[in-house]
Amino acid sequence: MDATATGITVSLLVLTVTLGALSARGLVRFVRDHIRSQLAWGTGLGLAAVATAIELVVYLGVLDVPLLQAYVFLSAAIVGVLSLGCTQVIRSSRFRTGYTAYTLAGCVLVGGLSFATPLPASMVSGGVITGNPPMTLLVLSSLVTGPATVVLLAAVVLSLRRAWQWRTVMMGIGASVLAAGGALYIASFPAALYYAEFLGVILIFLGLVTLPQSVSIPAVSRKSIRNQG
Repeated sequence: MDATATGITVSLLVLTVTLGALSARGLVRFVRDHIRSQLAWGTGLGLAAVATAIELVVYLGVLDVPLLQAYVFLSAAIVGVLSLGCTQVIRSSRFRTGYTAYTLAGCVLVGGLSFATPLPASMVSGGVITGNPPMTLLVLSSLVTGPATVVLLAAVVLSLRRAWQWRTVMMGIGASVLAAGGALYIASFPAALYYAEFLGVILIFLGLVTLPQSVSIPAVSRKSIRNQG
């Protein structure tokens, strides 16, 4: 194994372990504090850890159709599930409920079609999953990743309108990097894609875990504020 191959292998291993640790952190916080957004973040980061683990296994020479099918599904599900973690900044409960149902249904549909569609071994070149799944899967995946990217960026705009925070800027950069990951994937820059996945997910995570909650002020509190004024 040459230096480049060793570097990619080590990078994928580090990505997998790091994402797994962040996933565990989010899930532990959900169990401890019962914050729904942490469930979405923990699950999304866990899916990202599985995806990078698949990239590592395939790069080491294990070529199996179920692995490719799982990877296609995860590529769409990661962004969709992560976007659910930022819906707390949107005050419309109807939108949050509808978008959650849409995203989960879309992920189930993509997953079902991914595992029902035979994927060619040509998707892997030199140990790298180069993409190019059937057009049906590409279109269906975009129905999940497209709205998810819009929601992520909308969360940035809403947060900046309420209060400028450096974490929000980090989230915006992370969303852009993650959205650009597909372009890097199609352009066949494997190492760049791996780092883009890692950087995008980490920046979004660090940004969104501290976004303000859309919690209404109780009537008693509002009355107290008026009396104090």
